Amino acid sequence: MGEMAVPEPDTAVVIPAKDEADRIGATVTAALKLPGVDLVVVVDDGSSDETGRVARAAGARVVRHSRNRGKAAAMESGAEAVRLLDEDHPRHLLFLDADLGETAAAALPLIAPVRGGEADLTIAKFATRVKLGGHGIVVRLARDGIKRLTGWEATQPLNGQRCLTRAAFEAARPLAHGFGVETGMTVDLLRKGFRVTEVEVEMSHRATGTDWRSQLHRAKQLRDVGLALAAREPAVDQARAALRPPRR
Repeated sequence: MGEMAVPEPDTAVVIPAKDEADRIGATVTAALKLPGVDLVVVVDDGSSDETGRVARAAGARVVRHSRNRGKAAAMESGAEAVRLLDEDHPRHLLFLDADLGETAAAALPLIAPVRGGEADLTIAKFATRVKLGGHGIVVRLARDGIKRLTGWEATQPLNGQRCLTRAAFEAARPLAHGFGVETGMTVDLLRKGFRVTEVEVEMSHRATGTDWRSQLHRAKQLRDVGLALAAREPAVDQARAALRPPRR
């Protein structure tokens, strides 16, 4: 049997990161080994540690926010950096969390359906579920909201590991604020007729704990997901359209 052909480079990895110096190196190293990936952009979102230096040493291009601007802004900055480096053919965008470590190497099943033209957006479904203290309420809010607004039921609606075409990314802009970004993106693309599918992967990241920082993180998630869904309610959409000035 002959060796499997390595695909032409067509995918860039974007990793939003804040204070992830302990894991970002392994995540970048694993991402750069993915077949067809020739660019990893780490967006250092106002870190106070060595995240940017470690990422650069591992082979990533690094974009730095001088202050923390949140996940959605980091994703926008990373995608823009990729666009500036794209030549004739826009790369697909694979978004990964900074704390995946070596398990980032298992992201290929997310790229394959997009590369093969079978999906416009793939969302990871972790085969091994980590128990997340108090996380279930945010997941339920996102899952129920996506189903109510689009009819599509997501298993892991908040999963940040997702691959999409450049066209799909542009159609999802402007991204929902902060931690509402995944929920907003899913709703917007489904409503615009893009093909969205979940793909099971053998990846894992650090579980959210139960200390006060983790509780605050979940409170922000709940707020941002709620705002993303509220902004996409049909009545809000109609009111927004009515307030838009007429085109001249």
